[in-house]
Amino acid sequence: MALPCLCCSERVRRYQVLLSLMLSSQTKDQVTAGAMQRLRARGLTVDTILQTDDSTLGELIYPVGFWRNKVKYIKQTSAILQQRYGGDIPASVAELVALPGVGPKMAHLAMAVGWGIVSGIAVDTHVHRIANRLRWTKKATKSPEETRRGLEEWLPRELWSEINGLLVGFGQQTCLPLHPRCQACLNHALCPAAQGL
Repeated sequence: MALPCLCCSERVRRYQVLLSLMLSSQTKDQVTAGAMQRLRARGLTVDTILQTDDSTLGELIYPVGFWRNKVKYIKQTSAILQQRYGGDIPASVAELVALPGVGPKMAHLAMAVGWGIVSGIAVDTHVHRIANRLRWTKKATKSPEETRRGLEEWLPRELWSEINGLLVGFGQQTCLPLHPRCQACLNHALCPAAQGL
């Protein structure tokens, strides 16, 4: 996720947080940051996005993953935000996940970054994989949402906001999906998955 504009109004900042999260799905951080920079250069607000034609919006966000779908989702979500929320983002997970292109992980991150409310653990593919490798859930989980529920059962709420930030970078650099770098990992002796290799 790219950092939102610090000089914008809170409403615009929250909108930029949500758009950054939407763009970041299946996309490297550098690519998301580049797309956000191009969008901000044109004035990144609900109104400017709704006034931008789909072709131009596609050029601005390319090469983010699934950029064609994201153009559609961003336009639809922006219209909903303007019509129902006065250009702001909703302040609940249920309302956020009802927006086109917004999943549970994005909703929990938007709540934390946009509203300062820790509503749940933001579980992406990295957190899901690592939690299963470390056996941090009572049983192996098959989806990020199942992993979130399993982690929230035992992890103290005051630590929920830290999990995503701690494990995402670790999952990108060390605990890789294929060929994890177990020998270089400081958790090697504690990790059930590493012991099975």
